[in-house]
Amino acid sequence: MRSDVIKRVSVWSGPRNISTALMYSFAQRKDTTVFDEPLYAHYLKKSGAKDYHPGSDEILATMENDGTEVVDLMINSSESNVLFFKNMTHHLLDLDRSFMKNLTNVILTRNPIDMLPSFDKVIKNPSIEDVGYKLHIDLIEEFKKNDIDFVVLDSKNVLLNPEGVLKQLCEHIGIPFDKNMLRWKPSKRSEDGIWAKYWYDNVHKSSGFSEYKSKTVPFPKHLEPLLHECLPYYNQLQKLALT
Repeated sequence: MRSDVIKRVSVWSGPRNISTALMYSFAQRKDTTVFDEPLYAHYLKKSGAKDYHPGSDEILATMENDGTEVVDLMINSSESNVLFFKNMTHHLLDLDRSFMKNLTNVILTRNPIDMLPSFDKVIKNPSIEDVGYKLHIDLIEEFKKNDIDFVVLDSKNVLLNPEGVLKQLCEHIGIPFDKNMLRWKPSKRSEDGIWAKYWYDNVHKSSGFSEYKSKTVPFPKHLEPLLHECLPYYNQLQKLALT
C-alpha cells in the first residue's frame, strides 16, 4: 500500500476521556488498523510516572521503550488505508515533534469537573502535568506556528451527538463516515494495551458511546486547586471543539 495515500490519525488525549471508546469506534472500520498508546513505555522510561502508574514494569518489559522507534512506526506503517493511533499528550516527552506534520492530529479533551475525580481513583493526587490541559494548549500553539493539521474534540460533545461529531471528524480526516463506528460488541479487544485491566472496565462493558450524564456527587475538595488550574485551559479548548 502506498504510504502517501494512507491516512494517519493520532488522537492526543488527556486521561479518563473517551479515547478508548473512540479507538473502539475506529476499530469497527474495515479500512482501519488501531494502535493503543504506542508511546506509553517511552513516557514511563523518560518520566517518574513509572513509580505510580499501575502495571509500569510489565509495560516497560513488553513495549518499545524508544520513542523515536515508535514515531518511525507511526509514520511508516502501512497495514491499512487508515491508521489510528490513540496517544496521550503527556507521552510526547522529549520527542522531536516534526513528525506530526505527517498526521491528522486530534486533540481530545474533557471537562476537568468530570475527568479529575475519575482519574484520581487510579492515580491519587494528580498534577497538571498528569492531566494534559496545559499540554494541549501548548501543542495547539505549536501546531498553529508550524501549520500542522489538527482538530479538537470535547468528550461531552461526542457523547451528546456521536454521529454528528464523527461525521465532521471523518470529513476533516478525508475519509467517509461509517455507521459501524457507532456500535461495537461489549468485550475486550486484541489491540488493548496490557494496562486495560486497570483502566478499561467500563468500555469493555459498552456497546457504543455512552449517554452523557452530569456528575451528581460533590467534587472532591482535595482536587479543587487542580481544577482551578485546569479550567482556563479547558475553556480555551472547548471553544475550538467540534459540536
